Amino acid sequence: MTDSTLSTRYDPKLVEEHWYRTWEFAGLFRPEYRRSERRFCITIPPPNVTGSLHMGHALCYSIQDALGRWKRMQGYEVLILPGTDHAGIATQKVVESQLREEGKSRFDLGRELFVERVWKWKEESGGTILKQFKRLGFAFDWSRERFTMDPAYHDAVLKVFIDWFERGLIYRGKRIVNWDPGLKTSLSDIEVYDEVRRGKLYHFRYPFADGSGHIVIATTRPETMLADVAVAVNPSDDRYSKLIGKTILLPLVGREIPLIADEYPDPEFGTGAVKVTPAHDPNDYEIGLRMGIDMISVPVCIDEDAKIIAEGTPYHGLDRYEARKRIVADLESQGLIEKIEDYDIPLKISDRSGQVIEPLLSEQWFCKMKELAAPAIEAVRSGEVRFSPPRYADVYLNWMENIRDWCLSRQLWWGHRVPVYYAENGDPIAAMNQQEAEQKAGGPVTPDPDVLDTWFSSALWPFATLGWPAQTEDLERYYPTNVLVTSRDIIYLWVARMIVDGIDQIKKIPFHDVYIYATVLTEDGKRMSKSLGTGVDPIAYIDNYGADAMRFSLLVQTGFNQEIRFGDKRIEEARNFCNKIWNASRFVLMNLDGYSEGEIENLQLEDKWILSRLYACSNAVNTALNSYNMMDACKALYDFFWSDFCDWYIEIVKSRLASRDQRAVPQRVLHRCLDTFCRLLHPFMPHITEEIWHKLPGTDTHAFLDYMDWPVIPIEWRDEAIEREMIRRQEIVREARSLRQEFGLSPGLVLPVIHIVGFDGDTELIRTQARFESVETSVPIGVHVSSTVAGVDVHLPIEGLVDPVKEIARLEREMVKLEAELKPLKSRLENPSFVERAKPEVVQRDKEAALAIEDQIAKMESRISQFKAM
Repeated sequence: MTDSTLSTRYDPKLVEEHWYRTWEFAGLFRPEYRRSERRFCITIPPPNVTGSLHMGHALCYSIQDALGRWKRMQGYEVLILPGTDHAGIATQKVVESQLREEGKSRFDLGRELFVERVWKWKEESGGTILKQFKRLGFAFDWSRERFTMDPAYHDAVLKVFIDWFERGLIYRGKRIVNWDPGLKTSLSDIEVYDEVRRGKLYHFRYPFADGSGHIVIATTRPETMLADVAVAVNPSDDRYSKLIGKTILLPLVGREIPLIADEYPDPEFGTGAVKVTPAHDPNDYEIGLRMGIDMISVPVCIDEDAKIIAEGTPYHGLDRYEARKRIVADLESQGLIEKIEDYDIPLKISDRSGQVIEPLLSEQWFCKMKELAAPAIEAVRSGEVRFSPPRYADVYLNWMENIRDWCLSRQLWWGHRVPVYYAENGDPIAAMNQQEAEQKAGGPVTPDPDVLDTWFSSALWPFATLGWPAQTEDLERYYPTNVLVTSRDIIYLWVARMIVDGIDQIKKIPFHDVYIYATVLTEDGKRMSKSLGTGVDPIAYIDNYGADAMRFSLLVQTGFNQEIRFGDKRIEEARNFCNKIWNASRFVLMNLDGYSEGEIENLQLEDKWILSRLYACSNAVNTALNSYNMMDACKALYDFFWSDFCDWYIEIVKSRLASRDQRAVPQRVLHRCLDTFCRLLHPFMPHITEEIWHKLPGTDTHAFLDYMDWPVIPIEWRDEAIEREMIRRQEIVREARSLRQEFGLSPGLVLPVIHIVGFDGDTELIRTQARFESVETSVPIGVHVSSTVAGVDVHLPIEGLVDPVKEIARLEREMVKLEAELKPLKSRLENPSFVERAKPEVVQRDKEAALAIEDQIAKMESRISQFKAM
């Protein structure tokens, strides 16, 4: 038998812990719980194994959980597969920090023992974030949890590398990379961020070798001049057209370099002449390629420690910034400085170490991407892979159509070791392990010391997690997956590469849809960051407000927008909604005594109206979910429950529920509405809905909402005529309430009579909801105030309730205040200078404020006239 009682107070901790434990014990999250020919799969974006929950995670994975629960209720066999990424740089950094506290470095341990130490840390401390996911109620299949360094996953990564190596797609070469001098490794673009810092723009005189004068170049990095190979000017720059081809004598070095023409220099920047240093600037590298320079022998003047390489000079071995000071001082002593300006310099900063990135020409492993990118471009162009919001398809295509070769190698010890071994003659051999390499080489081999970029291994996530390269049952049942929910920051670094790998290796796209969720900012629009002091701990909010409130506070803002805000106010509103749901449900359950199942018939207007509103709500939720618009779905549910169901329907039927003869119909309507609402809301707030739904009479105590049918509301319940009738009554009730409030009459006080003229329908609903003893349809004879709404005149007799003299005095005082507020607004709006110079939204805001005040004053003047005429 169902226990139909709810406690007087909603305790989210108690409810959420109970139901998550129950779901897990029942095996609810495994697709084997219910097999189906219709399948839905998400392989969640794997968070870093070092990570802890932040607000972006809370939003991203709440969306995926909502989609999974929705699909289960639609009868799909659902797999949401969790896991973590080994996060090469981040994880190595954590363990190296531990070693530093012990007074050691990784080099003291050696590679093998260091990697063992990382594995030990991972087993003891890694994966905290997945435990935190459970606090948010995520229905992920934990029995299938994957890690990108699992043995089978590791072999899949090596297999792809070897395949591409043997197809000639992977090669070793010199390219400009993002070099982190602190971590001493190359970084991907996602591992660096842009920052503008105040610095200097130096204008140096580079003399011509023939003594005929000089050319002035502008640079923010004097220390790299030691590796200059040329000075470049734009061929359209008339100032230098007759000088192109001359030879320059490089100051401090004495090496002769040419003055060349190239499209890259901007005639408007500095002097229009730029030094060309291919080893230390990505744009200069491209100029060097166009010059036909051999990058193997190109001059390099900064090493992997960010120190100067310039043997035979006083700069050799200096830190890059110390060398900058010395070089500027020496140029100044030689009279070669034209001027020095303050300048805002855009820099790339390592997200991992905080060091300024050094663009460095480095020998690395690269992958040719043009050939691999072509079918991945077509997959999006043809609509086989769809982006939502659609604008992000352009971001993807722009990147893919201009794609460069991918730097695959990292100078780390933790990660997937590059599966290349060198034979005694130096030839590289790709193999799954050293034994296989030795067989291929016919002798001893030396392993490559580098590891692969973390993005290389995570690109296999949608299919390697399902068992590939083995042809497993999971791979057969769930690939391609259905949707990827991810951040816009990694569209080209991860999304694009998964599409590339899936099409290339499996010959199928990895997912059909890509939903890009919004960035979560603080309430005042700042980026959330621990280092900036704007970080937010979701677990603390879950402890205080509950997981369902946390989920809803984010999802109710998440549609096709790029940013959402989070703060105490947002989650308090969601908590208040939880309390409203709990208290209203408690009232309903208390009034279902004697409830009996049966046809919903013999309906009154309010019954028909709420069922029509239920249909509209259900339809809105379905439409929103089908387009990944969580915001519209949540708002539809919020508005239906709080306004339609609680503020109106429950209040209207209270008198019927109190009558044993009339209660059966509203009981059935209440039951149907609450049952349907719990089902519709369940994907977003799973715990509170499970608790309430299980209290409804007739609920199977062994059932779970995840496996109940998704509501299908009879279209016959949609009745626009009834809704129009109800809206008219609601407007009259609101106007009657407004009149009461205007004169300070308590909303709880039942007044003798209200006069409604021009309304020919049943007035009982108006009487009870506006709180009057009776409704008359004629104009009152005595002292009264009037208003018109929805074509109906509303008259409120106030004789004996309001003192006209005091009321006139009160209104006149209010008008004085309003006129004082209006005066500066009108003054600004009548000032042409303000209207022309102010932001349009500011002008519009002032106009609206002025109109609102003028409307209030007009109403007060009308009311004073009415009182004076009495």
